[in-house]
Amino acid sequence: MIRPEAQAALWRWREVALGALVVALGLWLMRLGGYLLLPLGAGVCLAGGALGVLAWRRMRFVPAGDAPGVVQVDEGQVSYMGPQVGGFVSLRDLVELRLISLRGRRLWRLKQADGQALLIPVEAAGAEALFDAFSSLPGLSSAGLVAALAPASPARTDSRAVAAMGENRVVWRRAGPGVVAGAERPRR
Repeated sequence: MIRPEAQAALWRWREVALGALVVALGLWLMRLGGYLLLPLGAGVCLAGGALGVLAWRRMRFVPAGDAPGVVQVDEGQVSYMGPQVGGFVSLRDLVELRLISLRGRRLWRLKQADGQALLIPVEAAGAEALFDAFSSLPGLSSAGLVAALAPASPARTDSRAVAAMGENRVVWRRAGPGVVAGAERPRR
């Protein structure tokens, strides 16, 4: 009944539409008026707006495309199983998150404290679960994640140099002593 392209577009916007419906419910409650329904409606509107903004960011986080492999996030552990490579990283052991570009494909590079790294294609199946996992990292906001996926501004970088070297952006790095090997803490 519905074309597959239209169905995919509607499915992609489902969480944003849910946020808009919650805002509409809040506006309806506010329209009824009264000492109880007016503040209740305002609270529902705020909750719906927050849900809509978060859904919008999550939707922008996962670009359209198809990359090999499957990503799963389970109890603080990120796993990626690709056709040739794969692995697991605990979010607790994660010390650095980078966005890199290799051979025209954008990848998340998750580095552990012991130096091991896991590369995950941005467009891999199940990559939408990484948004919530990365948002739970201390000091990293959902807006920062979406901004990291935005293309680099031509004013900031020479596009020929970026094309030749590839993209290599640090998105998040764990703060604290003992993270950087070989560095000494300053004495006071």
